[in-house]
Amino acid sequence: MIYLISALILLGVLITIHEFGHFIVARLCNIHVIRFSIGMGPVMYKKSDSKGTEYALSALPLGGYVAMLTEKGLEEDQELKNSLTPQQQRMVFEAQPKLKRAAVMLAGPMANFILAIFILAAIYANSIQRNFITEITAINNPQIIQEGILLPGDIISAINGKKISNLQDLRLELLSHSGSNVELDLQIERGFENKFKYPLRLDNFLATNLSQEAPENYLGLDLQLKTAPYIGGFSESSNAPSAGLKVNDKITSINSEPIVAYEDIATVMASFSNDEVAIEVLRDGELFSFMVPLSSQSIDGKTVRVIGITAGMQKSVIESLVHGVQDTYTMSTKTLLFVGKMLTGSMGAQNLSGPIGIVKMAGDTAKVGMLPFLYLMALLSISLGVLNLLPIPVLDGGQLTLLAIEALKGSPLSERVENYFYTGGWIAVVALMLFAVFNDISRFI
Repeated sequence: MIYLISALILLGVLITIHEFGHFIVARLCNIHVIRFSIGMGPVMYKKSDSKGTEYALSALPLGGYVAMLTEKGLEEDQELKNSLTPQQQRMVFEAQPKLKRAAVMLAGPMANFILAIFILAAIYANSIQRNFITEITAINNPQIIQEGILLPGDIISAINGKKISNLQDLRLELLSHSGSNVELDLQIERGFENKFKYPLRLDNFLATNLSQEAPENYLGLDLQLKTAPYIGGFSESSNAPSAGLKVNDKITSINSEPIVAYEDIATVMASFSNDEVAIEVLRDGELFSFMVPLSSQSIDGKTVRVIGITAGMQKSVIESLVHGVQDTYTMSTKTLLFVGKMLTGSMGAQNLSGPIGIVKMAGDTAKVGMLPFLYLMALLSISLGVLNLLPIPVLDGGQLTLLAIEALKGSPLSERVENYFYTGGWIAVVALMLFAVFNDISRFI
């Protein structure tokens, strides 16, 4: 039951927000909205406002819709026409300038992008975010070994200028170069000050569906993601804050032993028995050193001496909002890129999910907790926004395409051509849905 309920909440919020974007901009553009419905199907409850717009709750909790006044609607529905004032009858969609009509069509996808930004910002502001470093643990490519430039222990901090702070960053950047001969510009860090770029040349990179499932395994390098040594918080008994350490400090050494990853801290502390340690941190680009008294903690029935810190970074509200905008932009452009690669055949469509897959993802994340569920909502909101901008009839992008054609042509397309246009769009959408459902079913066979 949790799968069905969480999927209904997920899709209901995403589609309602999308339609609300169309609704609010239509009202601002002086277009009469006949009905704004939450849900589909038979109307269960309705109430009208002073402008004649009907707000409805419908029986099927599957999103919603906005019914705007159109010339065709006025011609075909005499009862509707009689219910409107002469002023309202002039507020048809087609009577508005092209820029206003385009703004209405863009408003739905933009509402999805804005929703994603605020969800991501809320997640970042209310959680400790763990950053990761990508360490090269072994080199399998004979040519790279022969060059002797890369070494085990080197850190890949960025690829083609894109910072790598988690597995998603790594996979998204690699997948964006699938199906081609590429040269990846790796930003390498070796120690605190030694940084350099390494051009990694790969032929026919990620050409198969199998390789696209875990692209990091096809670089000729063995990689391990380790936790970056940032301080995300302190235990109640920790002496570190009073000694001078702060949240978001990056630990660079403990007792002169270099710290590359958070996991190194336990190794260094295991061989040390004093009551205090010398910790060097990087803060706002400057190095600071502190003597930190250790605190006692019981682990598996044994009392051990610890610094009393947790890994991660905390973001302010402004930083979280900026990060939300950046992530929404990055995921939007990557989604558009991946759609293009699927159409050209350079990327497999095996990861395309339909309603069954969405129900499963919604239930799985809801079981884990609120933050994973909200993160899935943000990702799907971005996908919904991007896909609706594709130039496919019946989608917002198709409407924008028609407006562009009208602007270039000087007049709208004929009704017959427009009908062909929409018929082709419905065929494309139905075919895509059937393919997505087939993908969902294949995962369970």
